[in-house]
Amino acid sequence: MTRFPEKELPEIEGAPWPEFRPGSVWLVGAGPGDPGLLTLHALNALRQADVVVHDALVDPRILALRRPDAESVEAGKRGGRPSAKQADISLKLIELARRGLRVLRLKGGDPFVFGRGGEEALALAAAGIPFRVTPGITAGVAGLAYAGIPATHRGINASLAFFTGHDQSGETPAIDWAALSRGAPMLVIYMGLGHLPEISAALIAAGRPPEELVAIVSNATLPGQRVLETTLARAAEEAAQAGIEPPALICVGPGVALRRLLAWREEESGAAS
Repeated sequence: MTRFPEKELPEIEGAPWPEFRPGSVWLVGAGPGDPGLLTLHALNALRQADVVVHDALVDPRILALRRPDAESVEAGKRGGRPSAKQADISLKLIELARRGLRVLRLKGGDPFVFGRGGEEALALAAAGIPFRVTPGITAGVAGLAYAGIPATHRGINASLAFFTGHDQSGETPAIDWAALSRGAPMLVIYMGLGHLPEISAALIAAGRPPEELVAIVSNATLPGQRVLETTLARAAEEAAQAGIEPPALICVGPGVALRRLLAWREEESGAAS
């Protein structure tokens, strides 16, 4: 795999690139998948890290940007598959840092948006390990943009709600569905494909119209991105029929209609073919 050219990061006046000190951990968001959505701070971390402890969903093209001699350790969690336990991941970070290594914890999306970065930061703080947090672009914004759906749009929604499709035990989350339904015209659901029948039923029971527009974005921002447009009442059935698989983002609300005019990625792909 071709590596990123070994060039210096651009100089930004008054904003020196931080030094990755031995014995510290940086919790860094890798964004939703497309390597072009990495931040410069994330690239700086990849250039300096001795070891990269990464989620299963971090794109291989992003991992290829690390130092050639840096170790790569997979520590991802995938629903329904054998996965590392969160406590073990936190202990691994502490162990590596105590060995005097520069430890990059590379997480899909943003570390603090359904990424358990807060849990890892608390474990590091309790162990006295210095750490730094670098935000990443979360899929709930970038995934919608790559599907041609603005997360907010004047005249359509003045509020937006993100929520997870499962709790820490893997069950449908205990949410005040009525308050959620009333509170935001646009809803974005992370990791909700497995519980989509229950979530759809709960939202309809809470007052959302069965015919409300839904977009399901699978593999958001990646070359294999798929978008299914459907309705709240039919979302679970049609997702199963279409063979949509995780990782998938689910958007519910009137802004989905804008995709008919703003699906720039499909237009771009058509122009390139």
